[in-house]
Amino acid sequence: MTFLWLVAGAALVAAFVAWRQARRTEKRLEQLAQQYWDLKYQYGELRVQLQRLSSGEPAEPPPPPARTVPEGFVPLTSLKR
Repeated sequence: MTFLWLVAGAALVAAFVAWRQARRTEKRLEQLAQQYWDLKYQYGELRVQLQRLSSGEPAEPPPPPARTVPEGFVPLTSLKR
């Protein structure tokens, strides 16, 4: 009976160690994913800056186009296909 308790205790300790290792691996995976997306964003930013410098455009990005607001209601029957 004592042998079974030792085996159960060893299994419990092994399970706890495996669980902690899985948690550490999960946290590391989250860090690596965050670093990947940060690096991908920075790469895109640097690529755009390099394109601007090589094409001679000003350093400031152009303002976004203004949105136009429709003047009035247009009935669907007036639209032809």
